[in-house]
Amino acid sequence: MIGLRRGLVKGARIAALGVSIPERVVTNDELAASLDTSDDWIRSRTGIRERRVTAPHESTSDVAVAAALDLLHSNGHRAEDIDLVISTSLVPDMVFPATASVIAERIGAVNAGAFDVQSGCTGFVYGLATATAFVASGFYQNVLVTGAEALTKALDWDDRATCVLFGDGAGAVLVTPCDSCLFSFDLGNDGTGAPFLNMPAGGTRLPASHESVDERQHYLRMNGREVYRFATRRVVESCRRTLTDAGLQPEDVDLFVPHQANLRIIEKVADQLGFRDEQVFYNLDRFGNTSCASIPLCLHDAVTQGRLKSGDTLLMVGFGAGLTWGSALTRWQL
Repeated sequence: MIGLRRGLVKGARIAALGVSIPERVVTNDELAASLDTSDDWIRSRTGIRERRVTAPHESTSDVAVAAALDLLHSNGHRAEDIDLVISTSLVPDMVFPATASVIAERIGAVNAGAFDVQSGCTGFVYGLATATAFVASGFYQNVLVTGAEALTKALDWDDRATCVLFGDGAGAVLVTPCDSCLFSFDLGNDGTGAPFLNMPAGGTRLPASHESVDERQHYLRMNGREVYRFATRRVVESCRRTLTDAGLQPEDVDLFVPHQANLRIIEKVADQLGFRDEQVFYNLDRFGNTSCASIPLCLHDAVTQGRLKSGDTLLMVGFGAGLTWGSALTRWQL
């Protein structure tokens, strides 16, 4: 049973995957044409060489719907069989209604409940844990979880510290029953880190006004140094707890899929956990930090490339605004 921080859940698996990748590619060189930066500067500090950007008319729900439809069409599942839709995103379509409600309606999930999970870039892991608990308890049979972002619409393109990092995209997974499948989760939060990664205005703390717009308070803001310190400590601790709960060691993991925030963070965490290079998966060089979409996009690429196969032991970990963290371990049964 899932506790507040961690636990084992038996009886659910990821049964299907889908993705949506925006067409437009923005390279480091394109950013360097308008910013005081360069391809070498960005690559050496982040590992990113390009990212995808949604079209002006596209929102978070648009890329989420595309990922969900990709999942349904490529795996033979029916939208009317979905019991619940969980949307995870750093930047939903609007404060309310829930983006999940829009997604459910547009894909034809007419029998599904719907709600959003907001826990920063850890959102996908939190959503997966929630879906797994619903399915393992027998409450639902088919739960759709989307991790989708049109995050570039919330960036200050004059702020070199943030705009070079992020990109857009979406992934979706379907969680269904599986008697022999086991998930190990660890979820956590440290609210003292809230000032280090946020969007200051637009909520009830600082409602939209002429002043908030003039002061550029409706963009993502981040203290990169503090986020790095947090991630390289809390993420390692979370992964170790999750492995311990499952009775496993780092050498038992076939593939480690971390949130794609920064290559330096990924390498530091992997080194501290004792993972070999071949155990670690990343694709942020092509997509940048896609927040809640980063882990499902990695899962899709790993399956496509043959890096993740049925029977493999998979460890995922997310971290982000809150400051939150969450790790999940399972035997891949897709």
